[in-house]
Amino acid sequence: MQDLQKHLSHIESQGYTILENAIEPALVDELNDALLSLEAQFHIKPGDNRFEGHHTIRIYNLLSHQSVFQKVPVHPKLLPVVEGVLDRGCLVSSLSSISIDPGETQQPLHVDDTLYGLPRPHDAIVCNSMWALTDFTDENGGTRVVPGSHKFSDRPEYDKTYETVAMEMPKGSLMIWNGSLWHGGGANLSGQRRVGIAMNYCAGFLRQQENQQLGIPLAKAGEFSDRLLELAGFGTYKNLVGHIDKRSPIQTVFGREDGFQNVWDLVDGKKTE
Repeated sequence: MQDLQKHLSHIESQGYTILENAIEPALVDELNDALLSLEAQFHIKPGDNRFEGHHTIRIYNLLSHQSVFQKVPVHPKLLPVVEGVLDRGCLVSSLSSISIDPGETQQPLHVDDTLYGLPRPHDAIVCNSMWALTDFTDENGGTRVVPGSHKFSDRPEYDKTYETVAMEMPKGSLMIWNGSLWHGGGANLSGQRRVGIAMNYCAGFLRQQENQQLGIPLAKAGEFSDRLLELAGFGTYKNLVGHIDKRSPIQTVFGREDGFQNVWDLVDGKKTE
């Protein structure tokens, strides 16, 4: 609990925190192997724009692929911090990989909640994380941030240069940040690839960046734990938003009894059989 409060306090004050060596080495290896397999299977190529990068491999919608990715959103070192920034009703907004190859230039600084258009500063509505599947250094493109910028009243200009700090962390670490923080991928001046997984969350009342309910085949989603189904958007928010005829999608679609009760029944103290 003390460590959790320390990380939440750092996110509150600086906009980010780093949990070093938080991911089990075997899981890091399994994730790296899975990403290389997908890259070869689908012949993934770099993007065609500055934001995604001309020397960066991105693989989207990872929950629709190998089962190992199901371990990412619910990881016990990560999820309590995210729930502390948002709440337990948070959702998986997107799950993708970002592999920055040598020669990549610095990504334009941005904020992850910009498309929601709220006046800044505002309460946290997005909380994202970067999984370091290799060492992150200043030289190899470690994520760059402007500490405290989540409290700024403005957003970064797309083509403007700002003073930033590189998030250096050893392989197996987690960086977690408020979605209002100014940040971006760094330039890779090394001779090796920098590999990360972007595990992104949003508040339960927002539309997710990736359409989890349509993008994940139902047969694959049926493998998910109840908590992962909730995070993917198959639950309800505040026991009401997203229900189907007073039943949760988990009950209706997957036939599971997840203990859902409509908010008005809860207010009246009614019990469902």
